Amino acid sequence: MVKVITFGTFDIFHIGHLKILERSAKLGQHLTVGISTDALNYSKKQRYPICQQSSRSEIVAALKCVDNVFFEESLELKREYIEEHKADILVMGNDWMGKFDEFKDICDVIYLERTPSISTTELIEIVKEL
Repeated sequence: MVKVITFGTFDIFHIGHLKILERSAKLGQHLTVGISTDALNYSKKQRYPICQQSSRSEIVAALKCVDNVFFEESLELKREYIEEHKADILVMGNDWMGKFDEFKDICDVIYLERTPSISTTELIEIVKEL
């Protein structure tokens, strides 16, 4: 069984999130998703997600293409997460191209093209303007 792992915040869940998760799942037989915790997001972006981590986790776990969900608490633990979940493939969006190549010694690393014309940041800005 080929195991795939990917990571993300998945705040204000949108069609781009669904598409990348569906495409990730098709690369193997088991998809695990690491959901960035609220604290991790704050440390990365100096703002908390709109939706709390428990809600984001519940939404992603409910998708038929997702087999397992866990909380990613640190970017520095990515190697350990990959090993713990015995992932054969790490999938990330192509906006991260090359940034995770260091893990090619333990799994394949695939960068998928993002869905054009949609991002959580853009959605937040649109809502703020209303």
